[in-house]
Amino acid sequence: MKQLISVRAVIKHDDKTLLVRRSNGRKSILGKYELPGGKLSYGEQPEDALRRYLKDDTGLTVQTAQLFDVLTYVDHDDRDIQYTFILYLVALGEGGADVKLGENYDKYMWRKVQDIHQDEITESAKLLLGISQQHDVVKNTSENTEVNMTNVSQDDDHVVVYSDGGSRGNPGPSASGFVIMNDKEEVLHQGGAYLGITTNNQAEYHGVRLGLEKALDMGAKTVDFRMDSLLVVNQLNGIYKIKNHDLWPIYERIKELSEEFESVKFSHVRREFNQLADGMVNKILDAHADHPEK
Repeated sequence: MKQLISVRAVIKHDDKTLLVRRSNGRKSILGKYELPGGKLSYGEQPEDALRRYLKDDTGLTVQTAQLFDVLTYVDHDDRDIQYTFILYLVALGEGGADVKLGENYDKYMWRKVQDIHQDEITESAKLLLGISQQHDVVKNTSENTEVNMTNVSQDDDHVVVYSDGGSRGNPGPSASGFVIMNDKEEVLHQGGAYLGITTNNQAEYHGVRLGLEKALDMGAKTVDFRMDSLLVVNQLNGIYKIKNHDLWPIYERIKELSEEFESVKFSHVRREFNQLADGMVNKILDAHADHPEK
């Protein structure tokens, strides 16, 4: 298998990400948008390559470039090629966001990640945008949807949490949802968050994170988590290893939260027994589809 190294830049301006449209290349990427960057030349340092591509292809000057992630991707057109992407978060220097395209691209756009249509970007861009979005999601859930059940006593030390996550596209527009109950199966709280472009597994993990954060805020001491993803349950119980490294930051946050309780148990339930959390996910996704600007 042939291996190629590529550098890519996540550049944000007014909460929007820069994407550039290919004017050359194979059929599967021609006319589609991607993150600016390109292949690393022999003997070239990654950050030097990043600065070169941004200058030549977009006319932009790098002020700072922060290494964000390194991941691999197998090319769909040629399964014998595996790319290693080095992803940077870039702050612009002199000239700001004044884009001047080179010969490899014919258009550019600044767009919020959640507003990007899946059919207008390359497959590798879908993967990279999903990972870059994760950085914002872990630290910011300002688009939370929460419902408090004020008519139900919330002084239970033990709570049962049903959580779920879903992605329409995988990766695609995603959301997480959770429902917190007491032992009498009375709903104490339900909520969730729109996540932007992520994968099903990322959404599942964020559902656990959101549920734990709310349970901690409610003062619960023991938590019984119930999910319909057997894979996630087995990973959280230490039966399976987490091989997908884009889940690690969320997993570490879940571990930190779990240590705040006397006990946290993760159990698998069939999908038909997780309809409340699933309903929260679809409610959030439908609301965002109707009002994508929110």
